[in-house]
Amino acid sequence: MNNRILLFIAALLIVLPLFIVKNTEFAGADTLAEEMIQQIAPHYEPWFHVLFEPPGGEVETLLFSVQAALGAGVIGYIIGLYKGRQRNG
Repeated sequence: MNNRILLFIAALLIVLPLFIVKNTEFAGADTLAEEMIQQIAPHYEPWFHVLFEPPGGEVETLLFSVQAALGAGVIGYIIGLYKGRQRNG
C-alpha cells in the first residue's frame, strides 16, 4: 500500500508542473541549433514537426530527467536480474 502512495506522489510531481508552470523560457541545445540553422539557411524546411510542446523549459528539463531516470532504472533492473541469476544459478 505504501508503494502505491509513493508512486502516486511521484506521478503527481511529474504531471503537476505541466499544468502549473506557464510561459517560462529556457533555451536548450535543440533551440540553439534551430536558431543557428535559421541563420545559416533561412529557407531550410524541417523534416519533422514537434508532436508535443511543453509549456516551458523547466518542464522540458523535467521530462528529460524522468526519461533518464526511467532508463537508468531499466538498466539497473536488468543488471540486478542477471547478477541474481548468476548468483543463484
